[in-house]
Amino acid sequence: MKISFLTGGIVLASAVALLGSATARAAEHPCANKASKWQRTECREMVRSAPGDQYFGRLKMSYLGINNTFRDDAIRAGAYTTNSGLISSVNFADEALRDWAHRYPGDPQLARSYFLAIQAMTKLYVKPEQDRAYHYMLVLVKKFPHTYFGKVMKKSLARGFTEHWYAPPQPCGIAGDASPVATPSDPNLHIDLLASPCVPAAVPSSSPAP
Repeated sequence: MKISFLTGGIVLASAVALLGSATARAAEHPCANKASKWQRTECREMVRSAPGDQYFGRLKMSYLGINNTFRDDAIRAGAYTTNSGLISSVNFADEALRDWAHRYPGDPQLARSYFLAIQAMTKLYVKPEQDRAYHYMLVLVKKFPHTYFGKVMKKSLARGFTEHWYAPPQPCGIAGDASPVATPSDPNLHIDLLASPCVPAAVPSSSPAP
């Protein structure tokens, strides 16, 4: 009986010690002493956010550098462009954005950067950037549905999204023979192919019209 009481006392002491350590860890959490629910939510988001002096991608870009690159390149692109310099600049920022999202997937500031990336990429009339823009639209709608950017993108997708990109040029045939124009393999895809189709050369008629 003495051994049983002793064992029970050891078990009870261990449980109290574990409870005390768990309470201490909860008290040490930076968000534990916040007064309101809103303050605790803001604190948790700050904990999940990337530090302001963190750099991403091969060019070691900060989150401000990523956002500024997307914003400035969207302005430089005008209505649309296929300028290789702008495409390269956007791709470097996109690489840094993907590195950031991989290392800090819960960062709430990612929503703004995805939105700015979409604004730049939709003006680049090349297929990889158009596909990437559509992918980021889906990310905003699925991962950040309650943010301003997620709501805006949800309304935009409800109206439809059309990819714009130039198809590779097709060689023209001999006079009177029109070469086929590349078309999407999936008939459900709404994609504008902006390549000009080959127009057959005019053949003089033996009986001209009056």
